[in-house]
Amino acid sequence: MRGAWLAWLGLLLFLSACGKAGSQTEDPPVTAPSPSFCAERSTQGVPSTDSLVLYEVNLRAFSRSGDLAGLTAQLDRLDSLGVNGLWLMPIYPQGQKKSINSPYSIRDYRAVAAEYGSLADLRALVQAAHQRGMVVLLDWVANHTAWDHPWISEHPDWYTRDDKGQIVHPPGTSWEDVADLNYARDSLRHAMIAALQFWLCETGIDGFRCDYADGVPFDFWQQAIDSLGNLPGSRPIMLAEGDRADHFQAGFDLIFGWHFYGVLQAVFGGDPAWRLAAENRSAYLSVPPDGDILRFTTNHDESAWHATPPQLFGGQEGALAAYAAMLFTGGTPLLYSSQEVGRVRTLPFFSRDPIDWQARPQVQARYRKLLQAYRALPALQSDENHLLPGEHVLGLRKSAGGDTVWALVNLRNSDQRLPFPSALKGRRMEDLLSQDTLTLGRNLLFSPYEYRLLKSLP
Repeated sequence: MRGAWLAWLGLLLFLSACGKAGSQTEDPPVTAPSPSFCAERSTQGVPSTDSLVLYEVNLRAFSRSGDLAGLTAQLDRLDSLGVNGLWLMPIYPQGQKKSINSPYSIRDYRAVAAEYGSLADLRALVQAAHQRGMVVLLDWVANHTAWDHPWISEHPDWYTRDDKGQIVHPPGTSWEDVADLNYARDSLRHAMIAALQFWLCETGIDGFRCDYADGVPFDFWQQAIDSLGNLPGSRPIMLAEGDRADHFQAGFDLIFGWHFYGVLQAVFGGDPAWRLAAENRSAYLSVPPDGDILRFTTNHDESAWHATPPQLFGGQEGALAAYAAMLFTGGTPLLYSSQEVGRVRTLPFFSRDPIDWQARPQVQARYRKLLQAYRALPALQSDENHLLPGEHVLGLRKSAGGDTVWALVNLRNSDQRLPFPSALKGRRMEDLLSQDTLTLGRNLLFSPYEYRLLKSLP
């Protein structure tokens, strides 16, 4: 929720999840809410996860108004950028008790907070997004609620309690502004599933990004996703913020690529280029054919609490090279609000700090070229890579649908050379990003942080 996973918390989280699911309950077996109240939802023309380019929206910073209408007004820009999926950070009323103004402290699961607009505004956004072939995912916080959520007084047995009977914040975290939910109670599961169904039925959204999914029991996620799949229309897209091995088995379509993000930093810090391809290959060994991994060079946590891409990867050129390396290697790409204009200073989400969309238009143009190329080339969307030898330049040959491209990124802030197979010597190539043509020699020279996308000419 507010930072990448910490490895040492693994055991605590496992024990916490077991505790939530393992105790006896006197509630009757849960029956999923009837989908009869849910109108038929139109999902025609929206993309599958295979070709998804997801954009995370920090509403408080995205526009001067900081609301849903401010996002709707910019859909054409996002469409031209190459985005076809929106992930909205939480839009619900937040708690006031023990508050730090976090949108992840939920006081009401079935309302839009006044600061973001209304239910009608969300419906208008979803309709406008669908008209442009975009999906819309809501951020969902199932692990905990605000301390002034009505459930605290109405259903205290739905929460994790200590040996003195006191409700506690999530074990192993410092999130003292929220109260930990206990999924041993079937009635809690029923209420949470009903709230998820509410948004699908009432607004036509296309799915959920599930916050801190590793902290919620496997059998609840499986139960919830099965119930959502029974609603009219196609099954919603489900993204788990986590990398627990059983998320795909529960029905999630996507998990977070935290480990790849760490390897990407290590490679830009001097580790050999082959580590990126090796990490990608290793990660996908446990991914089912219809699953995928979300890849990123930042997100709301990283850009708020740690470092922005220009800070992390050696400036604007390094940030673009890191994004190209991530994009070319594989997975479902994420772009975070402000990343496309190369914002250098951190971006809060507990407070308002509007993004200057006029800053660095040349950076936005280069992200646009990268993402439009990704959308246009099935070979780039493939998770399979044939690695060219090179320690400092990532060289990948990628093929799909009869097309082959060479995706190349200099990972260093210095001139580098990448050797090419002798069989390609003399081959004429077009750089699909610059539209330049070149004839291959024994090797190819790259300027600092330069990236290229080559395709053979007839």
